[in-house]
Amino acid sequence: MDKYLLQMINIKKNYSGNQVLKGIDLSLKAGEIHCLLGENGAGKSTLMNILFGMDVIHSTGGFEGDILIDGKSVDINSPKEAMESNIGMVHQEFMLIPSFSITENIKLNREITKGNPVSKVFGERLKTVDFKAMNEDARVALDKLDMGIEEYTTVAGLPVGHMQFVEIAREIDKSHLEILVFDEPTAVLTESEADNLLKTMKKLASQGIAILFITHRLDEVMTVSDKVTVLRDGELVACKKTSDTSVEEIAELMVGRKINIVMKNKKDESEQEILLDIKNLHVEMPGEEVKGVDLHVKKGEILGIGGLAGQGKIGIANGIMGLFPSTGEISLKGAATALNDTTNMLSNGVAFVSEDRRGVGLVLDESIELNIAFTAMKVDNRFMKKYGFFYLQNGKAMKQHANKMIEDFDIRCTGPRQHVGHLSGGNQQKVCVARALTQNPDILFISEPTRGIDIGAKKLVLDLLLKLNTEQGMTIIMTSSELAELRSISDRIAIVSEGKLTGILPPDAPDAKYGLLMSGMKEGE
Repeated sequence: MDKYLLQMINIKKNYSGNQVLKGIDLSLKAGEIHCLLGENGAGKSTLMNILFGMDVIHSTGGFEGDILIDGKSVDINSPKEAMESNIGMVHQEFMLIPSFSITENIKLNREITKGNPVSKVFGERLKTVDFKAMNEDARVALDKLDMGIEEYTTVAGLPVGHMQFVEIAREIDKSHLEILVFDEPTAVLTESEADNLLKTMKKLASQGIAILFITHRLDEVMTVSDKVTVLRDGELVACKKTSDTSVEEIAELMVGRKINIVMKNKKDESEQEILLDIKNLHVEMPGEEVKGVDLHVKKGEILGIGGLAGQGKIGIANGIMGLFPSTGEISLKGAATALNDTTNMLSNGVAFVSEDRRGVGLVLDESIELNIAFTAMKVDNRFMKKYGFFYLQNGKAMKQHANKMIEDFDIRCTGPRQHVGHLSGGNQQKVCVARALTQNPDILFISEPTRGIDIGAKKLVLDLLLKLNTEQGMTIIMTSSELAELRSISDRIAIVSEGKLTGILPPDAPDAKYGLLMSGMKEGE
């Protein structure tokens, strides 16, 4: 029997009296891909933060249990010590410096230097950074991921999918790497990008690197992993060989119940009025430019927008909501509406859930209740009390509403006043959706609504969107990298390629038609 490269034995963790890990055992062999699964709040990221020595663990009382690497007990108190133990980690939320180039982020704290006349006299500390050598190393790592972007590009403004690949490239570039943790690496990637990443993971495993892989995409689990471990509410519920289980069994183990996402019933489109008319839309969003899109959105429909990463699908909602410079004509409810004016769009009953929850969607150092309420407070003074000429927050109303949203969305938290930055990624996403719905919008733009959300929460969000659409008549424009997700609830699906609309298909159209549109071929070609 092969020896274990990594063993985590009886790991326990307590946050302010809340037991989030209840005696977890996890083992990993060299060259093995081991998937760690569970709903948001199950304890996956906490377990990996313990392995990587993150400060959030040691600043909150540490943990109980033992970690063994190559059979020897180790005490990892910081990410630096984890890296010295040959452990790498691709975090769920990006750990990049926006003002640095891709190369500088990949080589951070591992810079290559070269001698110069001054260093020969005064010592190695005055050596010069060898950008040529660093760019060459970065290029090799990016090429392994089939990422064609230039290595000297600044990270700020890159689409989230590109940022994820930069995170992964940084880990791949490290020498002496033995254990690599992927925390939801494909959550922001399209299907083709995710396929490239899975191939890279298999290649790394074939070189003897042990991989711990956290994902919510169960098809990826079956494709790439050797073993699966399932957590639920901080407890270990199963550890199996992937060949001995199935997607259906894993889903039930994760949530404790059977999961089914029901396809939407078709609408009669013959008499639907045009609620939002978009003509010749151009959006200057780096990596997601829109280059002249004409699109009309019908009242009461769910319109899906799909396409490959970097082709412009993300740019449409961001441009209309005024987050990036845009030109074109927008007609809302029959009236011309100005572009590049976020407040105007919000005031006209249009809400937006961004794909970038941490950068755009949330104020991380503020409470759940304030994050849910602040847009409605700004737009129409909800949750405010007027005292003469002044408005003050209505704390009671905010708390009541937040508690309702926490219950409705099953947001795993200690209460409405917990800071959003302390929530798991999936629970942060639920707060974003709750904030948008608090506006009671007529039109909801929602980008990557289930990014980083487990299968149970995914069903909750998709079912909620269906309910808002069918029972309240809300018009929804949903952008997603997951075609199956779009097909499950959309009335029509618009495909964007190279910044332009290549066609609109019904959700039950053949896979081949979707593939052709995504490749840039327009309908009828």
